[in-house]
Amino acid sequence: MAGRVPPLEIASSGSGGHGHVGGDSLVATATARKTACAWECFAAGEDIVQGVRPEILASWYRCRDQYEVDPALHIAPGAPEGNDHRLDHDVIFTQLGGLGALAGRDVELDGGVVAVTDGTGRILGSWGDPTARKRADLSNLAPWSAWSEQCTGTNGMGTSFELPGPITVTGPEHWCEGFQQWACAGISIRDVVTGSPVASINISRWKAPLSEHVPTWLRNAAASVEEEIHRRAIMEAKSVVAGFEHESAQMSGPLMAVDRGAHVIAANCAAISLLKLADDNPIATGAAEPAKRWKPDIPELPDVVRWAMGRALQRPQWSGYARLSVCPGEDALPVSMRPVVASNNVVGMFCAFGLEEGEPYEKYSDVASASLPPRVIGVRDERLVLLAPSEIRYAQADRNIVWLSTDRGRIQAATRGLDNVEELLAPHGFRRVHRRFLTNLRRVVELERGIKGELVLITDLRCRERVPVSRRHAPEIRRLLGV
Repeated sequence: MAGRVPPLEIASSGSGGHGHVGGDSLVATATARKTACAWECFAAGEDIVQGVRPEILASWYRCRDQYEVDPALHIAPGAPEGNDHRLDHDVIFTQLGGLGALAGRDVELDGGVVAVTDGTGRILGSWGDPTARKRADLSNLAPWSAWSEQCTGTNGMGTSFELPGPITVTGPEHWCEGFQQWACAGISIRDVVTGSPVASINISRWKAPLSEHVPTWLRNAAASVEEEIHRRAIMEAKSVVAGFEHESAQMSGPLMAVDRGAHVIAANCAAISLLKLADDNPIATGAAEPAKRWKPDIPELPDVVRWAMGRALQRPQWSGYARLSVCPGEDALPVSMRPVVASNNVVGMFCAFGLEEGEPYEKYSDVASASLPPRVIGVRDERLVLLAPSEIRYAQADRNIVWLSTDRGRIQAATRGLDNVEELLAPHGFRRVHRRFLTNLRRVVELERGIKGELVLITDLRCRERVPVSRRHAPEIRRLLGV
């Protein structure tokens, strides 16, 4: 591991060691003064769209309006007791801790502190310059403190959970005034199966900037640890396939096995036929590689799998079922679920179609009862655009970028990935209608039927804005619209 990650260099060009730490270089530059002025206005309740990097401003909005973090905070709160991470994450934390310890030794002469957290932002260990660590202790930048955005505002560790890749936060870019004498950079390490954060590693420096090489080092460090996560995901999948072969030999009905992220690893011939898949689909023989697993176009499946995983973690012998719209134009089918357990970990779910066994799944949200969030954040011309959900007619995915069709024109969503945008807007009247489209059902004014019976939603009569509805989603959309 250490051989694949080069030594960490955090001192900016022209600076070196303790003699250059302790000045006012983080707040004295023109850029820093401009950011500090913007922060003062924003913390006082004003809305701003200029003078601050978009990713930092988006974080400020979360901290102020969603998490309500006190901008005057100067000490991070302690982390709550207990944990809910998977047992095999302990191996990841150990590997990341070893990397952090080596990096801490690299930065001792430059006044640096290296910290490692779990997936909730709780610091597990810190290393580096003893003087800087004592300074960090004053802000509770130390083990068993909480550095998620929800607890401590914009910072390298917490904000890395919200964005892909490394994130730097320098001086007055921190949401909490008490941390604005620090420069920091962090990156999250994510589960390759679910995409959720497992841990993070962060580099901090007191009253001095970080080198431009730090983000590259963070990428390499994260990649070296995620190799182990990927290897474990392959091992999990092999356990699921082995269990599936035993299970499928005992039943003739449609059966598939999914991973923790609701992607299909294996399916028998009856399930492949039911789902109308090609016989040469990789799941026919078992897809151990995460990139080759199939994501079903079954709208509620991810929520149901998350629910089932939570139940199974408490009782490995648990079983439950849900009714899912599996085939377009047909009634929902019952799908029974039982956990796949390997080495005391729940690594997947068996899904048997047509069976109702165990605890029933209940829906928790409804379009009619949804309340609107105060803002949705978009980006246009390096500015953040604040949108009420009622202004958004639909969202369209272009790979990982999401475009919002709004009353103010076409605007890029600050949140990447249609699944993430859907999670944000689904409680507020938006529904997935196609693998690339999410629509505000309250803005639908007309419906059209295509030549082959396909459904098209019209959300703006002025320009005849047309949003396609896939056959799989059409029955649910008709039900929600009352047609």
